[in-house]
Parts: sequence; structure tokens; C-alpha cells
Amino acid sequence: MNRRRIATVSVLLVATLLGLTSLTLAQWGRRGRARSIEEDRRGVPDWEVDRRFPGDLFTFARVRYDSYGRGGGWQTDYPDSDLNFSLRLQQLTTIKVNPDPVIVNLTDENLSDYPFLYMIEPGGIALSEPEVLALRRYCENGGFLMVDDFWGDTQYQDLAFELDRVFPNHRPFEVPLEHEIFHNVYDLKQKPQVPSINAAAGGVSYEWSRDGSDTTVPHYLAITDDKDRIMVFICHNTDLGDGWEREGQNEDYFREYSVKKAYPMGINIVTYAMTH
Repeated sequence: MNRRRIATVSVLLVATLLGLTSLTLAQWGRRGRARSIEEDRRGVPDWEVDRRFPGDLFTFARVRYDSYGRGGGWQTDYPDSDLNFSLRLQQLTTIKVNPDPVIVNLTDENLSDYPFLYMIEPGGIALSEPEVLALRRYCENGGFLMVDDFWGDTQYQDLAFELDRVFPNHRPFEVPLEHEIFHNVYDLKQKPQVPSINAAAGGVSYEWSRDGSDTTVPHYLAITDDKDRIMVFICHNTDLGDGWEREGQNEDYFREYSVKKAYPMGINIVTYAMTH
């Protein structure tokens, strides 16, 4: 795992996200969806980095995967959430962040160059055997996978089935609120639940599940290695990615969910990943 430079990055907070009351929400604007980040940064400003030392940069890496049946949209919230989160991580911490997020396949030869992976909407995920082996090797060698934005029992069972193939000797467990991942930068008093912007507009803080199961309670689960390091962090019954993606679309949603929940939890997760 090529972590030797990134793992030494200081994660001291240089600004307080909860104090961003002067942010002009419309300053980035939202244009029509582009086919790639290279074509359009969606109004998110760029910043200078030293390209001579790519190992010094944190790069937001989104996992591309195959899916079947219901759910499984690996492209959900792309590219806005990736761009916005990268910008906020750059602004609010001393981590040196690559302004250009990437999309990776689990079987890419350079997967170990990215110590943090983001997987979204895994309901219906279908991993090939080479992907299973690659993800196991990646995590056991020090990598970190964050899973986000899926709701209800059926979608969780889809993910659990695939993770059981990856880690046959490890089972996900509920992470207690006392764990450092909820307190290492932002001291969270409860496990955050972030609904989609449409659900929030309807006055609820959760999404309805297609199978009718209870989705009113967020669950944060983990799979750890033999040294109790979190390898996989699972954000179930919550949608942090929408809090990142939609921050410029509705001021109430931004202040209630992006500022108070989605960004603090995301920054805590990355901080944990980069320091363990």
C-alpha cells in the first residue's frame, strides 16, 4: 500500500465547518450534467497542487462495479459529490487534496495508490471473483473502503453477501458512538442521518425502503482486521453523498444536513482512514 507519504499528512483542523455561515450557496452554480470531470468541474473552483509529488496528495477514489436487479448505481451523485467533498477537505483541513477525483476498478493495478475508496448504492452489487480477491488484498494491506447511501434490509443483505465473500472470517458489527471515528475531528453527539434532498423537502430525515423495512435509524458498521483497524466502514440508512452533492441547491438542506452532518462525518471518516 502506497501510504507512506499520505499517512504522515497532518489532519489538524484549520477551519470550523459549522461556522461557514457566510458561504454563498449559489456561488458555484449547477450546470447540465457533464460526461466527465475533465469536461466540466460543475462550477467547483480548482486549486494549485505540486504534481511532482502525487504521493503527497489525497485523491477521492470512487469504485466502479457491476450490479444486477435493484439498485447498485455506482455513478450516483457523480461528479458533484466527489468534487465538492474534495474541495471542502482541502479548505477545512491541512490535508493536501487532489482537485481531480478518480474512478477506479477494484482490479486496477494501481489500486494501492489510493488508500481511501468510496462505494455508493451497493444494493444489487455483484463482484467478480477477481474483484473479491483484489478488494480483500487491498484492505488487508492497509486500504480503507467507505460504503454509503443504501437503505433497508434487502439492500444491506445484498452488500453483506458480497462482503462475506471478501472477508469470510470477518463480520460487520455496529460501531458504537464512543468510537474515535465519530470524534476525531468533529465531536458528533449522535450518528448522523442524511436523507436525499427530495426526502428532506418532504419533511422526513430518511428514505423509504422498497421492501418496507425500517429505515428511520442510521447504522454505521465496520469490518476490522486482526489489529482492530477498520478496513470497511458502512454507512447504512443514510446518504452522506447527497449532502456533499446537493450543497449548492438548497440553503436549508445545506445548513441542516451538509454543514451539520454530511461533511463532519465524511471528514472524520477520511481522517481515520488516513491515520490508521
